[in-house]
Amino acid sequence: MATADSNHEAHWQRTKGLTTTVLVIWFIFAFVVHWFAPQLNEFSILGFPLGFYMAGQGSLFAFVVIIFWFARAQNRIDEEFGVAEDADDDE
Repeated sequence: MATADSNHEAHWQRTKGLTTTVLVIWFIFAFVVHWFAPQLNEFSILGFPLGFYMAGQGSLFAFVVIIFWFARAQNRIDEEFGVAEDADDDE
């Protein structure tokens, strides 16, 4: 029983760490990039000022990448601790 609790606690700690990392990255692309848009506009990407590009497309692209990265990383953690959805189907 103690092993199951420690395994559950370790899984939860890894999940919390991953969630915190994702939220920090999300906050940066959702707010920090836009707060510094005037400074970023000094640079250009694909011919657009970087601040304008990040507001119009760059942040949205980052959010999609974050979603896929989070799902993959969470699945790896779940598999490592034996709580993945596929593992339940085999039983």
